Amino acid sequence: MYSKPLPPAPTRKSQYGVDPSLVQKRGAELSNITHVPLSELIPDQPSVIYPSARGLAAVRSETEAALAKVDMSMISEGKTVNILASHHGFTFLGGEPYAEMLRTIKDVVAQRTKAKEVRLRAGLGMRFRETEEYIKAFKLDEYFNGKAQGMAPIDAGIPIETSLGTLYGLKRAYDADFIIHAHNSDVREVHFHRQVDRAVKPFGMSYARCETRSTYHMNLGPRAANFVARAIFESPFVQSKFAFAAFMIMSPAGAVTVDADNDLYAINDRTTVGGMKNYGKIIHLFGAVDDCIVILDFPCPVPYVFASGVIYANMVGANIDLFDLDNPLPPYTWYTETYYREGGQPLIPDIPPVNPAIKAVVHNYAWVGYPAVFFAEHTPTIVVGQEQAELFNRDPMNLNYMKHALLADNLDAAMAFAYRTTGTDKVMIFDGASGGLNVSHSLADLLRRVAPGVNEKVDKVLLPKWLAQRDIDVQLLDQVA
Repeated sequence: MYSKPLPPAPTRKSQYGVDPSLVQKRGAELSNITHVPLSELIPDQPSVIYPSARGLAAVRSETEAALAKVDMSMISEGKTVNILASHHGFTFLGGEPYAEMLRTIKDVVAQRTKAKEVRLRAGLGMRFRETEEYIKAFKLDEYFNGKAQGMAPIDAGIPIETSLGTLYGLKRAYDADFIIHAHNSDVREVHFHRQVDRAVKPFGMSYARCETRSTYHMNLGPRAANFVARAIFESPFVQSKFAFAAFMIMSPAGAVTVDADNDLYAINDRTTVGGMKNYGKIIHLFGAVDDCIVILDFPCPVPYVFASGVIYANMVGANIDLFDLDNPLPPYTWYTETYYREGGQPLIPDIPPVNPAIKAVVHNYAWVGYPAVFFAEHTPTIVVGQEQAELFNRDPMNLNYMKHALLADNLDAAMAFAYRTTGTDKVMIFDGASGGLNVSHSLADLLRRVAPGVNEKVDKVLLPKWLAQRDIDVQLLDQVA
């Protein structure tokens, strides 16, 4: 009945995490850990092209097929092109499929248009050197003949006149004659964008200066901030450069296909529907967990570690419906410090708590570079290893993280303490395992028991509601993977 755990995503050498040699044991190596295939929990998950027996060849062929339908006639010989990418794409399935999509876009565009130069510009958030690490790790600097660069939100900006006034993009993103928006469809920060304009969001984030991208985090709030990205994209300046978009379409089980279109809003409609269709069930399944210990064990900052294609931040908010626009507090992001007083108390009583099912967090392996103190404040946290604790003590955004966390010498000691203090033996591991969830036996039993009811509720009640809220025809469900 209980199968072996799936291999976790490998550790990654980075200035934002401890050296991989210091990660002595992964959560999947603990006793009493099994895996539950996603195909068993959610039988109607779409088939994937990666990981599959075809390997990266499937990504290349799917990208070529998608690009064959795109008009590139605006890019004439002698013109320059920037392929705009985002750091999050490199966290999927080891990063290689996203890198292969970028390589293929370069090859096809160069061959079809005879452009003078096809470059790569990869944006990011708060870890200013992260995309440089990915570019080197996947040898994209060589593939793009030295024309691959990372972009940080503190880099030189360029004013963009929009319907909302002057906003600021990154100068390097727009220093070519044309741009290609190369992104992905996973729901990621659904707590921010609420699956509204998901495909447009990078124009207000990865490709924007910090003054503009901060609207999501500090100024307008999640829903209102969606207008910023749309205003930038629809500006005459950006429209004069926009050629087309190419998206790696994701599901909790892996990469489904590649979608490309000259009409970004057509891709936006498809990614909106696909995100709700493919991720709604797994996120609501997380919400059905009554209690558990979470293990963070993935090369990303605390909120971005993955389990079954879903980030830990979504588990933190899984006690309410992240997709429901009629939520009592739609503008609020309940796990951000913005809505809490000093000491962790909500500003108003109606702000929901973080998911009370998370009884403890064992921080076995996760990166710095994103404010994570809030998570340790609201959920009992045990950090494994002195070196990892010191890494957080040195990080300007996490100076107080260890003031709210305990330190354990090793993973076994951390788990023994978590079991004893929480009284639960249910364990969920956010380790990026492909194709399923690594969990304890008891949690596997619970997930199998509740999955049919969750699937039925999403299909019959929630998905039609989400689509109606966004004025999307339910028939579009049959047109997306």
